[in-house]
Amino acid sequence: MEINLSNALGGEDIAKRRDEFKKIFFYRMCGTGMGASACLLKEAGFHIEGADAAYFPPMSDYLKTTGIACHDLKDVDAEFLKNYDLIVVGNSVPRLSEHARMIENCGVPFTSFPTILGSLVLKERQVIGLAGTHGKTTTTYFLTQLLEKLGEDCGYLIGGIVNGRAPAKIGTSKYFTIESDEYDSAYFQKYAKFRQYELDHMILTSLEFDHADIYSSIEDIEKEFQESFNKLSGKLIANDAYPSIHKLKGVNPKLNWTMYGDDSVEGPNNAVTGKDGSQFTLLFNGDQLQFSTNIVGKHNILNISACALFLLKEGFRPASVVEAVRELSLVKRRQEVRGTYNGSVVIDDFAHHPRAITLTVEAIQAAYPEKNIVTVFEPISATARSSIFQKEFTQSLMSSNKVILATNPLKTTVENSDNLDCDLLAQELMDKGIQACCARNLEDLREQINLWTSEENVLLVLSNRTCLGLWESDFVSEIV
Repeated sequence: MEINLSNALGGEDIAKRRDEFKKIFFYRMCGTGMGASACLLKEAGFHIEGADAAYFPPMSDYLKTTGIACHDLKDVDAEFLKNYDLIVVGNSVPRLSEHARMIENCGVPFTSFPTILGSLVLKERQVIGLAGTHGKTTTTYFLTQLLEKLGEDCGYLIGGIVNGRAPAKIGTSKYFTIESDEYDSAYFQKYAKFRQYELDHMILTSLEFDHADIYSSIEDIEKEFQESFNKLSGKLIANDAYPSIHKLKGVNPKLNWTMYGDDSVEGPNNAVTGKDGSQFTLLFNGDQLQFSTNIVGKHNILNISACALFLLKEGFRPASVVEAVRELSLVKRRQEVRGTYNGSVVIDDFAHHPRAITLTVEAIQAAYPEKNIVTVFEPISATARSSIFQKEFTQSLMSSNKVILATNPLKTTVENSDNLDCDLLAQELMDKGIQACCARNLEDLREQINLWTSEENVLLVLSNRTCLGLWESDFVSEIV
């Protein structure tokens, strides 16, 4: 089935025709990126409406507060769409679907949310893209908080839910921080979102293989970053712990690189992290700056260091940056303490890549050194539920004292890959002395949780969805 892109608009076309777009419709609006973009465009003065097949909290709750009309997708047809000047298509719309054909043939111009953000919101700003395989959301929120503490009313788009604030804001200062992920933009734009964000600067936290449903190799992901680097005019703060980042630096030596990984002179150095917070030093202009923060975990020390180095190199006073770092908040579902259950502290986290799991478990161990870690892991992303990281998941989960694998029956969409063998993973963990089991439905999962929660344990739930429905069940109301 051929696609019709005669009405698809790129960034330059949208920028030139800006005054034509009075009414903009977001098709599949309730996703994190789409919902946040809709809110930014409304704040910029456009009339925004949208539709989705289902509306789930917390984005649905936030959309209600904005006054944006949220339609049911089943009520949207071609005639309905003709009431709008531009359609923004979410990347959850499949290429070969009836939805795509209707959008293409209704006669209304259409585009993706990264395109419209780049052309209508970000073009005149100093845009800092927070990119990398891990830590994008957290680091975007860190940098946003730090800029605000330093007196900047910065714009931002955070790809997660934050207590007490909107997920996106235009702001009035020159700075705009934006989570810049490498997932594709739309079915008709099969390239990374961040390539359209008009980035001036980038903080690159990490770079390794992920999104196997989109990319066939790490080299494919490197190409996306190379395309973005061709347009960067400002600072590039990067973690030198990753071979792909060294490779990209070698190809782009003239960019304004600052390397900040474990082996970098610029830090962080002398890092200590524990239940009461973290301390570290950064070398800047020949001086060792001493930092202290309430945030726990080696990976978060690295994330904060990247932000601090950017701010220092932007000319903010060192003493002010040191002070700003002392008290920071995390995004929801990033080491989020939800309460206690049967005496166990319950922590919710988004980690679903082997390295992210390793870093998260290490951070929880540092925060609760006297307790055992009971990890519930739901491999649910297309990559996680494939066999690509079969061996790596065993290694990443070995730091736990007990592992419950919440096994979802969904088959992976990664081409030329088998499904993750959770029974094998559990057996390999047990062979290494780690108690492990599989739970294939919510009832089994609740039973295992009930067996392994007590005051001696921390229950760490790792999932980028609902964990077999756990976070939608009565379990939430039973947490105190």
